[in-house]
Amino acid sequence: MEVIPAIDLLEGRCVRLYQGDYSLSEVFSENPADVAKQWVEQGATRLHVVDLDGAKAGKLVNLEAIEAIAQAVSVPIEVGGGLRTKESAQQLFNLGVEWAILGTIAVEQPQLVQQLCQEFPGQIIIGIDARNGKVATRGWLETSEVLATQLAVQMQELGAAAVIYTDIHRDGTLTGPNLEALRELANSVDIPIIASGGVSSVTDLLSLLALEPQGVTGAIVGRALYTGDISLKEALRAVGSGRIQDIPPNLDFSAFA
Repeated sequence: MEVIPAIDLLEGRCVRLYQGDYSLSEVFSENPADVAKQWVEQGATRLHVVDLDGAKAGKLVNLEAIEAIAQAVSVPIEVGGGLRTKESAQQLFNLGVEWAILGTIAVEQPQLVQQLCQEFPGQIIIGIDARNGKVATRGWLETSEVLATQLAVQMQELGAAAVIYTDIHRDGTLTGPNLEALRELANSVDIPIIASGGVSSVTDLLSLLALEPQGVTGAIVGRALYTGDISLKEALRAVGSGRIQDIPPNLDFSAFA
């Protein structure tokens, strides 16, 4: 399972929110590119970047910081927040971003999602952010009547490469992921599901690992990495490729020798 560090951008800085509340932001770094390099040095194979200003504004705002991150690291990055036009997705790909994460337009303009999936095959991820099972939009400021599972099925049919599922009530709270919702979502589609929100410990990651056979292929971790509740190196040893339980025993070793 892939452990994906999150870098949330607000006014060019790396921050974390509590349950998506912009008024409850905590600044972790003035230099997001340095943060990106730090996670890659510790073993990250992918980074998750969110333009929080963009999510509210409906257009990319932190382009300078996103470009700096893309140039600072060699691993692929995915970016979401305010992507509501073909032009904004193209802007990201021009900067070297690997995947564009679409959220609001998945609910409001599914025909545009289909167009983007056709033009950029394999590069469009759908961000499904849910509050009590219903999809939230516009930077989590509005909640629709669309069920997360319904949207996931529709987006798979339109050609989405993967779904990132965030339980808003768990995000930034360190209270653990919503395993039941993730299991339901994974069972409804065949494309990969990436879990986001609430991961507070390696134990939480191990509980997500149990859902890997059902299609939960990755976990985005934010606040817990920044507070030190999770060590990225330890997390990768626990659930990443070559994890402890996958290492073959040393057959030449004898406990009685």
